Amino acid sequence: MGQRVVIDPITRIEGHLRVEVEVANGKVTHAWSTGTLFRGLELILKGRDPRDAHLFTQRVCGVCTYVHSLASVRAVDDAVNVAIPPNARIIRNLLLGVQFLHDHMVHFYQLHALDWVDVPEALKADPKKTAGLAAQVSTAKKTGVNDFKAVKSRLQKLVDSEQLGIFANGYWGPPAYRLSPEMNLLVFSHYLKALRQQARTARLHAIFGGKNPHTQSLVVGGVTCATDLTADRIAQFQYLWAETMDFVKNVYLPDVLAMASFYKEWGNIGPSSNFLVYGDFPRSEKEPESFMFPRGAIFDKDVSRVEALDSGQVKEHVKRSWYEGEQALHPSRGETRPRHDSLNVDERYSWMKSPRYKDEPMEVGPLARILVACGKGHEPTQKAVDGFLEAAGMPMESLFSTLGRTAARALETQIIGEAMEKWIQDLVENLKKGDAKVHQEYEMPPESSGAGLNEVPRGALGHWIRVKEGKIENYQMVVPSTWNLGPRCARGKPGPLEQALVGTPVAEPKRPVEILRTVHSFDPCIACAVHVIDPASNEVYKFRVV
Repeated sequence: MGQRVVIDPITRIEGHLRVEVEVANGKVTHAWSTGTLFRGLELILKGRDPRDAHLFTQRVCGVCTYVHSLASVRAVDDAVNVAIPPNARIIRNLLLGVQFLHDHMVHFYQLHALDWVDVPEALKADPKKTAGLAAQVSTAKKTGVNDFKAVKSRLQKLVDSEQLGIFANGYWGPPAYRLSPEMNLLVFSHYLKALRQQARTARLHAIFGGKNPHTQSLVVGGVTCATDLTADRIAQFQYLWAETMDFVKNVYLPDVLAMASFYKEWGNIGPSSNFLVYGDFPRSEKEPESFMFPRGAIFDKDVSRVEALDSGQVKEHVKRSWYEGEQALHPSRGETRPRHDSLNVDERYSWMKSPRYKDEPMEVGPLARILVACGKGHEPTQKAVDGFLEAAGMPMESLFSTLGRTAARALETQIIGEAMEKWIQDLVENLKKGDAKVHQEYEMPPESSGAGLNEVPRGALGHWIRVKEGKIENYQMVVPSTWNLGPRCARGKPGPLEQALVGTPVAEPKRPVEILRTVHSFDPCIACAVHVIDPASNEVYKFRVV
């Protein structure tokens, strides 16, 4: 038996995650992923008006804010059989696109970059050499020597104050870090730029959504922002979109490409085999045919064979989770009956369930979307992937990896952002023609059921609702992090993260930065997957780890 390594809690994620691995001969041989809080939102929704569900579900998380609202209204749209107007579809797509631009930028710089960047090492950098490196790496407005001197001075003050904040608990020093001091300083400077840019990008949600987080303009049947569709508001949206895309194309993508050149071996680390995509960004009322990101499933890394997706084949297993029962159920018949027990990785060890498709674990998220889109011949995606692989000097097979996930997230940010330009133009053209309709009336039947299937930054998201006597009888959510980070299923098959961690090299078990790289490459959002509530007082508990 190898050495057991436990990281609890995993930081730089949303929510609470515990990862336990066994390391032998310098590599991970077994892994267990544990969500450590109970998700009870489905119980909270029972008996409520279906039209209010999206206001509750979007508050699952302040990061994945808009996406749960969209999945919820889509589920009720489906239940009442309403077709939303074209303008509503465009607005929903634009707001979803904003979520991708914002989330992926934040993920790379604020959550994932510190797995690759040794921040204190940046103090050894020569600002003049860093400026020269910036001229080679980034196509943004050039940053001068004095700019990097200022960043270095700012970092020195943090170090001298012994108040490094989030930089204080990194795993710095092990040989797993490869960047030069100049590259460390360059990316750290972009870390600071990203803090400012993400705040401005978040404003895009407020223009047509009312605010961020937790947009207010979504309703069953469409959107409510008709009075915001003015020339001034649209121009404001275009300006902030263009500013964001300048950062994506000239800072974010070049940084990912440059870092890939230092860590090429990570194109062979952290693989998984099966991928699932619900598809999203409908371009007409015909769904799923009009999806920009197509729907499909890939097994055994065979991108040439994308199977049509049958959502009826989705089931959630609970045999290794802290829930009553052992039967795997489709989410439309799903149950949420908590039964906490001791944490035993040989038995039950997580509050997350184990979603499976055709009884197989499936990775969801940017890499899945990129692979399915390539397999289905989506030209913008194939062009972006080919360009990145050529520039990085990497083969297609390297995408099935930790590095591949990181690259896929950046590539789809560009793809979605570029598509948004056409959607803005389509909205303007509709308004010029006098078509300002953004909502379709409907009738709420006393009994119905529906599903809202989304693609969101972290992957495939599904909401299932059953209505009886005009109230919610059952509500189930299967979120991306449950797909990716769930525990073993009834057949003992590890989830995607548990699979991906096997084989990961660990230079120093006491400083396992390599494990964090693969964990963070999935961009965990455990707030979506777990919540805590006291059934006696209805009080939601908050925890602070110190």
